[in-house]
Amino acid sequence: MAETFRDQQFIEFVVKSLVNHPEDVKTDRTVDERGVLITLHVNQEDMGYVIGRSGQTARALRILLKIVGAKENARVNLKIFEPEEMRREHQERRGAAQPAQAQTHGEAGLVTDKDLEDLGI
Repeated sequence: MAETFRDQQFIEFVVKSLVNHPEDVKTDRTVDERGVLITLHVNQEDMGYVIGRSGQTARALRILLKIVGAKENARVNLKIFEPEEMRREHQERRGAAQPAQAQTHGEAGLVTDKDLEDLGI
């Protein structure tokens, strides 16, 4: 069995605690001149749990992983693996949802182009 390192064990433990299919969580660890890269593989149904709303969970995982790596004097990065066909489907769904968001953008309390025109900006 391949040797697992503290940073790899940490990310596996945390992600397995978050997802519904912990048996599908797998990590690959590679080291190069830029540091350590941990590639995380999860079940596609659990991708939302790992990424989180607006990527907040993934960002938090990366920050924590960098702290674990710093204790070992290593620069550690996390890549969440997403198969190309799943990425394409996700982008197509987001593309279809974008026009609806643009219509409700001002209703969400955000500044729109129309608001700026009214102000003369």
